[in-house]
Formats: sequence, structure tokens, C-alpha cells
Amino acid sequence: MHRVTKKRYTAEFKAQGVGLVGLGKPVSAVAEDLGLSQGVLYAWVSRSKGSQAAQLGSEGRGAGGEEPAADELRRLRRENATLKLENDILKKAAVILGTKPQSQPVR
Repeated sequence: MHRVTKKRYTAEFKAQGVGLVGLGKPVSAVAEDLGLSQGVLYAWVSRSKGSQAAQLGSEGRGAGGEEPAADELRRLRRENATLKLENDILKKAAVILGTKPQSQPVR
């Protein structure tokens, strides 16, 4: 009898798959591109949503409609992490497609 071994994926690989879904790409397309089943990818996405909800903090607005400083900092950090993930994905896609990413001058 053959023994089936469970595939193991790195946290970075999982985060990239979840990130692609977060960018609006269909789960079926991402799963096919990464060589996964849709069920596995759906599980990763649902787990990441659960961990993100725990990190959100209070989303309530204070008097006058201003965000508390800690909530704004969390929001900016999340946005920064999302942008970094998108940038990394685009860089890897450029390497796969054989194009060189254009370097932009530092501002």
C-alpha cells in the first residue's frame, strides 16, 4: 500500500496565496496557479481573516469623528504591509515573466 504524505507549505507561500486573493484574483485561478486545491486556499483565507480580526482593535470613532492614534497607527501598518506584499508579488511576477522591474528614484 502506498502512503500519502501531507504537503507542507511555508508561511510566506500561504501569505502570498492569501494576498493574491485579497487583491481580487479569483480563488480558482490562484489555486490553479499555485498548484493547490481550492479548499486548501479557502482555508488559508478564512484563517487569515480570523487573525486579522483579532489585530484590528477598536474601530469606533471618537467625538468629532477623529480616529484614536493607536487605531490610525494599526490601519497605516496594515496598509503598509498590504502594499509591501503587493510589491513583492509584482516583483516575483516580473521575474517569472522575464521582464525587469523598473527602478524608481527614491523620493
